[in-house]
Amino acid sequence: MAWFYLIGAGALEIVWAYFMKRSEARCLAPTIGAMIASFALLSVSMRTLPLGTAYTIWTGIGAVGAFALGVVLLGEAITPMRVGAALLIVAGIVMMKLSSAS
Repeated sequence: MAWFYLIGAGALEIVWAYFMKRSEARCLAPTIGAMIASFALLSVSMRTLPLGTAYTIWTGIGAVGAFALGVVLLGEAITPMRVGAALLIVAGIVMMKLSSAS
C-alpha cells in the first residue's frame, strides 16, 4: 500500500508544479492544496518505505512528470539532452525501487 501512496504523492507533485506555473503567482490555493496532499501521502508512505527510497522516487516522479507535462501541455522544448536527462532520472527511480526491501 505504501507504494500506491508514494505514486499518488508523486502525481500530486506534478499537479502542484503545473498549477504553480499556470497561476503565475496570482492564485496559489490549488498549488498549496496539491502540495499539502502530496506531502501527506509522502509522509504516509514513509511509515513503511526507507527515507532515501521514498524521497528519491517522489522527486523523480515529480521531475519527469513535470518535464513531460511541460512538453505536452505547455509546448516546452524537447531536445535529446532533456530526454536523456529524464531517462537518467527514470533509471535512478528503477534502481531505487529494485534496491528497496519493501
